[in-house]
Amino acid sequence: MVDFAAVKAIDFHTHAEEPCNHQRDDGYNEFQAGMAKYFKNPAGAEGMLPTVQDTAAYYRERNIAAVIFPVDSERNTGFRRYSNEEVAEIAAENDDILIPFASVDPHKGKAGAREVRRLVRDYGIRGFKFHPTMQGFFPNDRETAYDVLQACNDEGVITLFHTGQTGVGSGMPGGMGMRLKYSNPMHLDDVAVDFPDLKIILAHPSFPWTEEGLAVAQHKPNVYFDMSGWSPKYFPEIFIKYANSILKKKMLFGSDWPAITPDRWLDDFEKAPFKDEVRPLILKENALRLLGETV
Repeated sequence: MVDFAAVKAIDFHTHAEEPCNHQRDDGYNEFQAGMAKYFKNPAGAEGMLPTVQDTAAYYRERNIAAVIFPVDSERNTGFRRYSNEEVAEIAAENDDILIPFASVDPHKGKAGAREVRRLVRDYGIRGFKFHPTMQGFFPNDRETAYDVLQACNDEGVITLFHTGQTGVGSGMPGGMGMRLKYSNPMHLDDVAVDFPDLKIILAHPSFPWTEEGLAVAQHKPNVYFDMSGWSPKYFPEIFIKYANSILKKKMLFGSDWPAITPDRWLDDFEKAPFKDEVRPLILKENALRLLGETV
């Protein structure tokens, strides 16, 4: 298990991108090339992305624990998902550094809810990643999302929602069919009301709805932010202001690996105007509390 006293940080947002149980689907190369251009990261355009094993080795070398997950967006993108079970099994082989999350498309309803329960009980999954834009759903749509969210609530796991703009489909014709409206963080205000005990993380600074996301995280005690997907040097001033004050115990370090590396994120974080007493909260202490871990 992760020695949380020894690791220097916890990255709450890393992706299992490269399919481990099949070849890339048609269109996946173009999708990754678009992502690479958006993030100014050539890896996705020049060959295969890091495997889960590669990710574990990278984070172990840096003594950083990592929450890792796939994204189940088969229905909306046509790309077969990276197997939740296989990600969990590889994470278990590297449980000194990897913390396993999974992903279930909420459109799967009661079948998806059964999968949530099975993954938690049989594979030790700690949380679930949702991407409303890639999966094509409003988080507060009771008919679409609430069977799966109820299962997450019942199992006591963390839910992590993409919010704001996305690099997925950016610059591609029609944005690859991705609709930004699904990822307005205000939709999660309803989820926080309807599931007051559910741990909810807003991923990314929620641009262009940053202030809405900050309002939800401030108002609802069960809502947190991960700071992934952006270099800290680009964070809006108001985002840093809230991180330094009323939301200092709700902000989590996240990179968005492999699109953004922790090396890049941490280097820019060091130069950004965060208070010295806030930095350890963001890098590790808030994550420990959210995960229910003690050191």
